[in-house]
Amino acid sequence: MTAKLLLTTLLPLVSDLSRELPEGERYRRLLEAMRALLPCDAAALLRLDGEWLVPLAVDGLSTDTLGRRFKVSEHPRFEVLLSSPGPTRFAADSDLPDPYDGLVDGLHEHLEVHDCMGCPLFIDERPWGLLTLDALAPERFEPIELDALQAFASLAAATVNAAERIERLANRAEDEHQRAEVYRQASGQQNREMIGQSKAYKRLVEEINLVGGSDLTVLITGETGVGKELVAQAIHAASPRADKPIISLNCAALPDTLVESELFGHVRGAFTGAMNDRRGKFELANGGTLFLDEVGELSLAVQAKLLRVLQSGQLQRLGSDKEHQVDVRLIAATNRDLAEEVRSGRYRADFYHRLSVYPLLVPALRDRGRDVLLLSGYFLEQNRSRMGLNSLRLTSDAQAALLAYGWPGNVRELEHLIGRSALKALGNCTQRPKILSLSAADLDLPNGGVEHVSEPLVAAPAAELVSGDLREATEHYQRQLISACLERHHHNWASAARELGLDRANLGRMAKRLGMK
Repeated sequence: MTAKLLLTTLLPLVSDLSRELPEGERYRRLLEAMRALLPCDAAALLRLDGEWLVPLAVDGLSTDTLGRRFKVSEHPRFEVLLSSPGPTRFAADSDLPDPYDGLVDGLHEHLEVHDCMGCPLFIDERPWGLLTLDALAPERFEPIELDALQAFASLAAATVNAAERIERLANRAEDEHQRAEVYRQASGQQNREMIGQSKAYKRLVEEINLVGGSDLTVLITGETGVGKELVAQAIHAASPRADKPIISLNCAALPDTLVESELFGHVRGAFTGAMNDRRGKFELANGGTLFLDEVGELSLAVQAKLLRVLQSGQLQRLGSDKEHQVDVRLIAATNRDLAEEVRSGRYRADFYHRLSVYPLLVPALRDRGRDVLLLSGYFLEQNRSRMGLNSLRLTSDAQAALLAYGWPGNVRELEHLIGRSALKALGNCTQRPKILSLSAADLDLPNGGVEHVSEPLVAAPAAELVSGDLREATEHYQRQLISACLERHHHNWASAARELGLDRANLGRMAKRLGMK
């Protein structure tokens, strides 16, 4: 490797250090330069987060890799790399399993990684993460000088440092991370995080960060399974109350009398079975956040009592006349249309307005595009670890099926699908494999991955469509198809275009030509 090549490759990255670039673009350029300097089939930048390695950028690996979280203790090669002060090159015949086996992009067969090298990154003399390079051909990395990788790793550390400094100045990210870490430890919620890169996901994160810093009451709405509880936890983690507890209650899981006791507490003898005084969720959440899930299920009587607490901050335990003062930030969630419930008389208008100070809609999975692959990667890695496999991956037809499916059950449905499919696929193997691939057949989605629709797309009889002028019949069919699709997606043109396999602008032009816009 010549000094000129090294200089030519590194100079653009040095120039990037003083530029304000999106974090993802900065890391993409870093890996692109590394692959130009050190030829390989795949490269990755991973951040160390406690006992986990989190991929920030990949080049040459499947998209779902970005959604995976690698537990260091389960991947010996990562342990070796992190324990070394400098670059490490593994022998081509090393018997240590490679975390990326089966994940190299564009390969349909189970071709395993043969050559692997990597280098730890240090920020302020503390381990920050890893740079890894992989090749499918044995001994590809033999000619590479480790000093070249070390030089690149030093520049990568400077790049990471610059990116983090810019992010801290822009978003006070370091302070938010510290608060979130305190919350994570206090709540015992390990490795539960929001994952995504779509525009809908980024808009949601922006709103979470915006409202998180306030003390406003938030009403989280969205379909079943979109992750409303996870959003509530993220709001709490981004708030000044993050070092205090977040207390949750599922309002649909208890009858009215027990809901009151759970919320406000009770004194001994308040009801049959009340053997001791007990604090309720409000008192437990004092100074922190109270999350009420399925808040649409509360009775009118409980709504009235809750309204008093929200207005005055004062409550009485069941069976007691003593007042207790609490300071609680309320976050509520529902999949019901509470405005419609108010109009029908099933919900108090004053309570609804008190809840919906800041309404926050969580997008459905089908509106998040390729986020489904990132989330799949997260769940695949969880199941790989649970099942003791070297690698658990998706075939290209499985990825296409996931992208085409409508996800009526959203992220929760995806999580269950990956777990169920992995278990069934492993059970169908006569011999335990090193790499287990899930195909579209293993996923067994309705209609091979196309969203199941309970009603026919076209309500008109077939005879009506094929009679008369062919062009008129075709346009009639197109209008009905587009109208039905728009109805299913609540007139969201982007979502409808995605289901119909069209570009959003093309769908708009077609609708205009058909007299629909």
